[in-house]
Amino acid sequence: MNNIKDQENLNQKIVLLRLDLNVPLKNGKITDQTRIDKILPIIEFLSKKKSKILVISHVGRPKGKAHKELSLKPICENIEKKINKKIKLINKDIYELKKNDLFKDSKDQIFFLENIRFYKEEEENDLNFSKHLAKLADIFVNDAFSCSHRAHSSVSKITKFLPSFAGIQLETEINALKKVTTEIKKPITCIIGGSKISTKIGIIKNLIPKFDNIIIVGGMANNILSHKGNSIGKSIKEDNCKEVINDIFKISKIHACSIIYPEDVLVGKSLESKSQVKELNEIEKDDLILDIGPKTINKINGIIENSKTVLWNGPAGYFENPSFANGSYEIAKKIIKESKNNSIYSVAGGGDTIAVLNQINALKDFNFVSTAGGAFLEYLEGKELPGIKALN
Repeated sequence: MNNIKDQENLNQKIVLLRLDLNVPLKNGKITDQTRIDKILPIIEFLSKKKSKILVISHVGRPKGKAHKELSLKPICENIEKKINKKIKLINKDIYELKKNDLFKDSKDQIFFLENIRFYKEEEENDLNFSKHLAKLADIFVNDAFSCSHRAHSSVSKITKFLPSFAGIQLETEINALKKVTTEIKKPITCIIGGSKISTKIGIIKNLIPKFDNIIIVGGMANNILSHKGNSIGKSIKEDNCKEVINDIFKISKIHACSIIYPEDVLVGKSLESKSQVKELNEIEKDDLILDIGPKTINKINGIIENSKTVLWNGPAGYFENPSFANGSYEIAKKIIKESKNNSIYSVAGGGDTIAVLNQINALKDFNFVSTAGGAFLEYLEGKELPGIKALN
């Protein structure tokens, strides 16, 4: 895998730069800037080399249709202030765009294409779409490790048509994860949370042989609670997971890996409610499970104490409402305490996990923080990621 840092002649070359700027937006305001801060080095590097930079990124899940609220405009404005350089956002239909339309003014250095997921071809990994994108530039750089588990047009197929390189942040993430996977110390505990259930439940199966404890929290845990015969009220739950969950418990027995899930929970009647602690047998039809309870926190803390490596991906509850952020904060605090004692090696991954850590100003207290969520887990699982494979 060639790194862009090793390239000599980048002067006036148009670099198609794939970034992950999928930051949380609320009413057009960015609520967490970590992903933006991580990509500043590649922009500064290419600017110094006098390259012309054409950025591709996405925000949210527009499913192939343009949505004003998922525009990259606020992100461009944020980066402009940080690097003190003018950025132009191209709203024109990509299919009508030609290389000659770009960088006509010698002062132009950074253009952004509008949210690439406004085009359904992106997620379809459409070859012609990749080909068209490639015609706009001289070189392709992938600096979006967190998107590299996706076989999407601007991540994998694009490398067929342009000389392609790894970016600075992508290489940093891979080197750190290589270290984690090769020098990992047992017992290993993996805490998996968040609400993206179907994407992670299959991964859990493959992680079981590698880990000693897998703690399942967040929306994902509702599937397990329901599977075990508990009422989960009107909480989120994925369909057709019965077989996978059966497999998880079967495989965990074979490999002596403990699967831990909530013993008590915090519920509300809506996302805006105040929290109420409930035992599993007390959950009512109109309850929403939105966090883990005190007994569960104590159990998790005990497991962290007896671990040598802790990997955390995904919050324990609906942390956007402070009433349901306690589980995530307590997990974070415990990991940090053990990290500072040098009792454990701590790794956190994923946008929501980072948002939790930022809320308590704890990003620097982990041994390694990855901006990637799904890619982070799939890398640990030992999978070859489409975006990395394409660069190789």
